[in-house]
Amino acid sequence: MKKPSKRQLKILEFIRVRNTAGNQEIKEFLTKEFGEISRVTIVRDLDNLLKNNLLIKKGEGRNVLYEEKVQNELLKYIDVESYFQKSVDERKVLENFNLNIFDKLSNIFNKEEIKELEKLNKNYQSNIKKLSPTIIKKEFERLTIELSWKSSQIEGNTYSLIDTEILIKNKQEAKGHSKEEAIMILNHKKTLDYIRDKKDSFKKLNLRKIENIHSLIVDDLGIKKGLRKRIVGITGTKYKPLDNQYQIKEVLEKTIKVINNFKDPFSKAFLALLMISYIQPFEDGNKRTARLLSNAILLACDVCPLSYRSIDKSDYKKAVIIFYEQNNCCFFKEIFKEQFEFAVENYFRV
Repeated sequence: MKKPSKRQLKILEFIRVRNTAGNQEIKEFLTKEFGEISRVTIVRDLDNLLKNNLLIKKGEGRNVLYEEKVQNELLKYIDVESYFQKSVDERKVLENFNLNIFDKLSNIFNKEEIKELEKLNKNYQSNIKKLSPTIIKKEFERLTIELSWKSSQIEGNTYSLIDTEILIKNKQEAKGHSKEEAIMILNHKKTLDYIRDKKDSFKKLNLRKIENIHSLIVDDLGIKKGLRKRIVGITGTKYKPLDNQYQIKEVLEKTIKVINNFKDPFSKAFLALLMISYIQPFEDGNKRTARLLSNAILLACDVCPLSYRSIDKSDYKKAVIIFYEQNNCCFFKEIFKEQFEFAVENYFRV
């Protein structure tokens, strides 16, 4: 999706407030905001919003009305840059876990998006069939190194990609880095090896499988395993996850049920990524667990896994925070789609 211009965002906000708006109303609004604007420019802006699936056009001629296109409340467009111009204390947010979120966890990907993702995955499946077992092994090793590096970097690890490669291949720790950083990276490899070994078991989730991934990803890091029994705070947001272990288990089991009920692997994997991060069921290592669990689902369904190599870690964190604070996953979904396309184009190629 091409980022809307400032003027297009104003049109979207105007329509969102009014529910519907006609051409003349939009023109009068924009004139007050920006001064005189030609009809051709406004029509071009509206066409761009329609092409980006952000608006719906109803009626004909003078009776044309525009509405915001929202297939799901979780997917309303948010201008990320503007959102984070406000400090954490200035933003109006949902401070507590939304127990009604499960009613909205449907239609995350529309039919066109599913077709697009499936088309990309057919390329992956076609490519991997042409590779020898040796090349496939090397490609998984490369993806493991790059995922271990980027996933750890998102959590504050300072290892470089080259140092990560040396660590994983040669078990040689980089100078000037803590032992914990090395363990964090090696735990990613250990978890990915486990996921590949148990590949078929992740076609259907249960609580134990999620706990197993978490146990491996935080091993030897002094982090308590199993569902947490105390409150956790999250840096950079006023959102507070549930602090009752019984409620945590209940919403986690609801999430598992929702994921298992989906047929397409992309919705399954994305919801695992989204909801484990949101629930924060463990004392630490939640987002790492979410990323690895998401990949476990993709691999179980013969779908290309993600390395997140090309993502800006700041963008990833912003996407997570927006979901915490607004229950909006529009930005997060775009990241997922972009990273899937990147993975298909960069790994397991002939």
